[in-house]
Amino acid sequence: MAAITMEEAPRRAREMFDKGLAAMERGNVGYAIDMWTSVLALEPRLLQVRKFLRAAEIKQFSESKGGAVQHMMSNVTGLPLVLKAKGQIKKEPIEALQTVEKLLRKDPLNLQFVMLLGDAAEAADMPEIAIQTMSIAKEYIPGNIRLLERLGELLLATNQTHEAHLVYEELLRLKPEDPAYIKKYKDATAIDTMNRGGWTEAGSFRDVIKDTKEAELLEQQAKAVKSGKDIESLIEDARQKLQREPNNINYVRALADLLVRDGRFDEAITTLEESNKAAGGGDPQVDLLLSSIRAQKAEKEIAALRAAGDEAGAEAREKELKATRLSDARDRVARYPNDLQFKFDLGQMLFETGQYNDAIGQFQASQRNPQRRIMSLYYLARCFKAKEQYDIAREQLQAAVSELPGMDTLKKDILYELGTLSEAMNKPQEAVEFFKQIYAVDISFKDVADKIEQSYRGTA
Repeated sequence: MAAITMEEAPRRAREMFDKGLAAMERGNVGYAIDMWTSVLALEPRLLQVRKFLRAAEIKQFSESKGGAVQHMMSNVTGLPLVLKAKGQIKKEPIEALQTVEKLLRKDPLNLQFVMLLGDAAEAADMPEIAIQTMSIAKEYIPGNIRLLERLGELLLATNQTHEAHLVYEELLRLKPEDPAYIKKYKDATAIDTMNRGGWTEAGSFRDVIKDTKEAELLEQQAKAVKSGKDIESLIEDARQKLQREPNNINYVRALADLLVRDGRFDEAITTLEESNKAAGGGDPQVDLLLSSIRAQKAEKEIAALRAAGDEAGAEAREKELKATRLSDARDRVARYPNDLQFKFDLGQMLFETGQYNDAIGQFQASQRNPQRRIMSLYYLARCFKAKEQYDIAREQLQAAVSELPGMDTLKKDILYELGTLSEAMNKPQEAVEFFKQIYAVDISFKDVADKIEQSYRGTA
């Protein structure tokens, strides 16, 4: 059962989600949890809502000084719900998920509850829920063999080989001589290497693997950069498939991708344009791919101009490419006004060209996309900062950081921005407190070490 986006959710779910966000921004964590729990009761496939819910629960748990003693008490008081969930998993896995969510509301970092959610999610054919919750939990329960083993197995089973590789790397640090971990680490690394090479990207080929011949063709594609004969064979095979199923968009994309690999940009563009025309247009992903291929063609032309010593021509072509990309982004937003990802993409381009007011409008809209909310807030803050509206910028960053439970790279960036904003507002001590949060976990991040050392010398 695949996860869905907020745009695909029922209107009532979207409304309650927005109420939860508003409550969280006001600091009313309990009400936000109520709203997001109700959203998931309506639509359990909203993975991003579950992420927000978990962050709010962890915030509430941390503020209540929850710890090892609380985990022990939760195991006792939560026993009736644990038994209920175990009884539901086989026949009513969705109901089991809801039961476990009641347990996690009280103790979101209880390992027993986290693992039980994994059982329910797998039974409901939604392993992504288990992966998400376990990934969050491992940041707070470091070095737990049981949790890491289960997470690694789920990541491999869902072909998330890069993440699996990192998990088994962590397990090997804990148990370096374990032969099972060594084998799984090697397997995940090998598959990840192939995947990152591009020959399984976007699921376009996995979706059409039906027999041994398909597997052989995939092997050829992995070698395509070395052998012109192999890629020509793949192109011909893709054309034949497209002739048999002319409306299969996966085959259209696969053929275009192969033509790009072979440097045949115009053929790839023609293939996509003809497909779009035959389908009556209206496929945002095809439009996006067309824009990408045109950009790749232009970049190759720019490289050729530079190689020929025509720097002026290269710079002119670069300027033209930037204008085209921005124009394409504006066109996509106009054609697909409900696609918040396109608004986010346009906002980034506008920000990079210094068009801050226009960028703000796009990011204010794109923050309604749960998958882009945090980054939208981050860019909104940078826009307001560029306009020297520091207090408004800080509000955006504080909203963003409150929704990030773990200390990942994005959270460090946001805390760093909060620190530099405090400096700009002539609040040096406040700035140091933000930098200290980063310094405590990553001394090498940007120049935080220098800033902290200066503060101790009294020169900050």
